[in-house]
Amino acid sequence: MRIVHWLFVVGMALFVSGIGFVIAGGRAARRAPPSEVRVPTGTPVASVKQIMKAIVRPAATVVFESVSTTVSSRGTEEKAPRTQDEWEIVGNSAAALIESGNLLIMGSRAVDQDDWVKMSQALIDAGKVALRATEAKSAERLLASGEAINESCDNCHRKYQRGS
Repeated sequence: MRIVHWLFVVGMALFVSGIGFVIAGGRAARRAPPSEVRVPTGTPVASVKQIMKAIVRPAATVVFESVSTTVSSRGTEEKAPRTQDEWEIVGNSAAALIESGNLLIMGSRAVDQDDWVKMSQALIDAGKVALRATEAKSAERLLASGEAINESCDNCHRKYQRGS
């Protein structure tokens, strides 16, 4: 009977210590800092000029030309996105303008940390206004967003564009 008694005592000790390890491991896991998610930053490849020609100019053109009023001898013609696909195309262009602003401040593209960043942020903000207008399917708000987009471009070009 003595061996059975000792086996019981050893078994209970192992059981209790196992529970202690589980509790200690749980507490340590709660205290441990969350594992860092490393987002690859990537290396900028395109120049500012390439971003302007390949992304900003075409995207801004889509937004600018999406809403208009033409008055002629035949009458007044209103142009605005009508279908879901048309709204999506303009929305994608607005999103491209937003992302272009982000690209312009990446790495060595930021000419300075003052006006360049502010003007890039102005492009981002103007693009957001256009994007919200497409989400609301509001031709009036989309038309109004064009002024902020144009102003952000003009201000930046006045200060930074050199001979192109």
